[in-house]
Amino acid sequence: MAPRGTWVFDPNSGGIKIPPTVQADVEKRIRAIAEKEFKGKYTRLEIRFKNQFCYIDAYTEPVLTDGWPPADWGETREEYAERLRNTPNHLCRLRYFGNDEWGFAFYTYSNEKYELSMYDDGQFTSKPERAFLISANVYLNE
Repeated sequence: MAPRGTWVFDPNSGGIKIPPTVQADVEKRIRAIAEKEFKGKYTRLEIRFKNQFCYIDAYTEPVLTDGWPPADWGETREEYAERLRNTPNHLCRLRYFGNDEWGFAFYTYSNEKYELSMYDDGQFTSKPERAFLISANVYLNE
């Protein structure tokens, strides 16, 4: 426990507003790793920036089974497929701390919110590509 009045890093708060040059660089890097590692697993990526956050979503082609949706579903099979095509798979949210250090929050569908996560090396900050790879391995390799 830190003595009272001592600053302790909290990876789940704060951050720095992401400058436009950093936004462009990060988007380029994430798209490059996505194309290399997950080509064909998504139809498009959406990378958004707001203040200190970067949100990464993927869109996929739906897999439809025979007989679904049922006739009384309220939308046709085509409408259902189009709705699924336009529903994002939330992958992760990054928090910018400067110097290419990013916090990582994984989107949990069970709670429908972003939850603070550690990178695969046990650290709370790392590069944005690593956060993308971790979350995409879960949601795009189903």
